[in-house]
Amino acid sequence: MLPLADWPAAERRAIVGVFTDIDDTLTTDGAITPDALQALADLKAAGLIVIPITGRPIGWCEPFMVGATPWPVDAMVAENGGVAFARGPTAGTTCQIGLQPPLDVREPLSKLYQQEATIRASNQMRMQKIATRVIFEVPGAFLTRDSVGRETDIAFDYNEFAHLPPATVQRVLAILQREGMETTVSSIHIHGCFGNFNKWQGANWMVRELLGRDLGQELDRWVFVGDSGNDQAMFEHFTHSVGVANIRRFENQLTHLPRYIAPSERGAGFAEVAHAVLNVQ
Repeated sequence: MLPLADWPAAERRAIVGVFTDIDDTLTTDGAITPDALQALADLKAAGLIVIPITGRPIGWCEPFMVGATPWPVDAMVAENGGVAFARGPTAGTTCQIGLQPPLDVREPLSKLYQQEATIRASNQMRMQKIATRVIFEVPGAFLTRDSVGRETDIAFDYNEFAHLPPATVQRVLAILQREGMETTVSSIHIHGCFGNFNKWQGANWMVRELLGRDLGQELDRWVFVGDSGNDQAMFEHFTHSVGVANIRRFENQLTHLPRYIAPSERGAGFAEVAHAVLNVQ
């Protein structure tokens, strides 16, 4: 990982969109910090597209999109790509590449899914049975406290309120994988789903639905910011990727690392990335 300061100015000047993880990337100790929130606002004021993408459930995301002080973002992809909220028109708009107008955060939301309702209902029943099995077979394993808001995956807490050893994490993963689930591990949760959901696939889906464009054809104009294992697919594919400094905790566990690393951790690190994008000499 190269220092963020090594990111060439010409490349930063071309950026028109930002994808970012939320937990331990935008947030610090579970809450978004003023500098990270201001960074989101500054990016939007400059006309960039801003899309957080997270393993958190869609119900957890809703207050940040429609609450008293909604985040200044264009969309929010939840459950590692399975479901999303998006503002304004979606599905095949004809926006041209380039800066977008500043966002009206009071716009109505669209709720988008990658799976049909009948498939989701069937998967939810299967996932409930698997969750019961994991809790019965693995001492200390429990569903995340935000699970009531989940619709397309299941998640177990290993490092948010619980603190499970690596061997226990591997036991949970093994059960999910034997049941045919796709799995990822974030900085705080273990995730399992039925479907080809990961952040990279979800990012492509959202750019297609929100903007009517092919993300793969314009990767030199986007940046991703993240911090942990379930960000690896993004680190692998994005031309421009940055880890906030706390990614060092997982460095030895990751197959794919970001190209650059910010000097600071969590929200302060994200603010540094935004500054690098917006303040190009």
